[in-house]
Amino acid sequence: MFKKGSKLYSVLFNKCPRCHEGDFMKEKNMFKLNKAFQMHEHCDKCGLKYMIEPSFYYGAMYINYALTVGISIATFAIVTLFFDFSLVESFMPIVIALILSAPLTIRFSRIGWINLFVKYDPKVIKSKESEQ
Repeated sequence: MFKKGSKLYSVLFNKCPRCHEGDFMKEKNMFKLNKAFQMHEHCDKCGLKYMIEPSFYYGAMYINYALTVGISIATFAIVTLFFDFSLVESFMPIVIALILSAPLTIRFSRIGWINLFVKYDPKVIKSKESEQ
């Protein structure tokens, strides 16, 4: 499930969707907010251009929306069931959870979006190595 060649491997380990070797984001630490959302232009291993077309990552907003709705529902369920918060009292924990998870959801949504369109190809690295 988390082995090289699966889409989850690429998403969870910040790897190129085509070769699973090169890094997708420039900064590995997602909590360095000044650099957390900067992506490489190309994969340094296979040469895949990450910005496939202008405005390509607008579609990642749908994945981000789904992730934030899931986090909101989970936070609401936890604070109402375990801490007996009222509806109004539960808004603050939800907002805090969304602010803290924003770097994670934005990165996962971008990597997840490109993984919908690019397939893993183990032959790409081998052909790159044979060229050199």
